[in-house]
Amino acid sequence: MERRIGDHIKRVEQELTSTKHAALRPLKVNVPQYTVLRALQLEPGLSGAALARRGMVTPQTMSSVLSNLEGRGLVERQPHPIHQHILEARLTRTGHALVRRADEVVREIEDLLSSRLGEDEADGFLAQLDRCSQALTDWTAARPAAK
Repeated sequence: MERRIGDHIKRVEQELTSTKHAALRPLKVNVPQYTVLRALQLEPGLSGAALARRGMVTPQTMSSVLSNLEGRGLVERQPHPIHQHILEARLTRTGHALVRRADEVVREIEDLLSSRLGEDEADGFLAQLDRCSQALTDWTAARPAAK
């Protein structure tokens, strides 16, 4: 089979997501929910639209994820103080506790990956991924917008 970097990246990404799902299951949280909780831990007050962009999902999907988290008492949403039509999401106390536990599980998985590479190789690998990301950004920027 032809060696294609995109196929390898996709396979590892799917394996990583599957492993995270299995590890997070006992906490009753899935990977998209963890991603939202972690984003709100780092940047409280994000809107659903901002969270959708960070999670690379549609606003409709993010609305569903946020509604689920809000229903579980992990997230609360309140209108922005100036732009009342924008709802800001913040973690509740329960949400903070859960994301700390979930992040320990995810860090364990990520540490496993880093340990297989070694510190220098892991740093080099991250630099290579950054170069790949920049190449894709450059390619997209160089193309005229589709009409």
